[in-house]
Amino acid sequence: MLAVQKPVQVPNPLSVPSNAPEHCPGTESELAGKADACNGCANQEICASSTPKGPDPALPFIRERMNSVKRKILVLSGKGGVGKSTFTAQLGWAFAADEQLQTGIMDVDICGPSIPTILGIASEQVHSSSSGWSPVYVQDNLGVMSVGFMLPSSRDAIMWRGPKKNGLIAQFLKDVDWGDLDYLVIDTPPGTSDEHLSVVQYLKESGIDGAVLVTTPQEVALQDVRREIDFCRKVGIRVLGLVENMSGFVCPGCKTESQIFRPSTGGAERLARETGVELLGKVPLDPRIGKSADYGVSFLDEYPESPASTAYLDIIERLKEILGDP
Repeated sequence: MLAVQKPVQVPNPLSVPSNAPEHCPGTESELAGKADACNGCANQEICASSTPKGPDPALPFIRERMNSVKRKILVLSGKGGVGKSTFTAQLGWAFAADEQLQTGIMDVDICGPSIPTILGIASEQVHSSSSGWSPVYVQDNLGVMSVGFMLPSSRDAIMWRGPKKNGLIAQFLKDVDWGDLDYLVIDTPPGTSDEHLSVVQYLKESGIDGAVLVTTPQEVALQDVRREIDFCRKVGIRVLGLVENMSGFVCPGCKTESQIFRPSTGGAERLARETGVELLGKVPLDPRIGKSADYGVSFLDEYPESPASTAYLDIIERLKEILGDP
């Protein structure tokens, strides 16, 4: 006779406390405070007694700060190395090209903060005032906050567990004096882990306008994007669309197009059809994008004639249309 294992119920991510251990069953589960994973957890006694934990004290402060932010956009990727942070930077620069718009970029890729380097402000530091932490400004209407500004050197590794990551994200949302923003673009790490759940939990009341998912054409990247789409749907985040990055390479000499990352299963275009998500556009490979990121300059400003610049701008215009912004 075969032994059949009962399926394990997956906890609602938003019911799992930020300082919970791995495999936490969630505060709403019948096993809350009683499962093996609960042993040694600081919340075990509260969960086991069925006494609900009070709301996070940071939430009212976050709500107050976010009242002055019109749009909050997440940039997600299932896999690392697909150009998510580079896309975030170009998105921020494109929004800030309109001097009437105030834009902020929040880098919550805690263990791999590359935004300061891409924006050319890696040597800057965060300053505090009576109104909170001041973002580092790339230009008058483009402010940035990242853990990268707080490290003694760019070589220092960040070895933090979930609770410390969550605490810093809460500080970025409640203690940073963002001021009145038209757009807050949030750059996240690859996957669907602590940082993503924290952002969703902290911005639940303030609202997230949507997420842009960045991928490359090959199947190994698309597999993780499918999980990212599933994550967004489970936690109630609107998927604004897909961006296929590194989509072909046009030789500047012979003008021949090559598929560096071959879309063996149809690429983002087929994935968009399968999942009902809009394909916002395809950004071709241009070696100058990497050069611009290394030197911390705007690729859109430096190389406006590049097909990649045209693709970036078309994608950004489409995002504004979807969001209902003129």
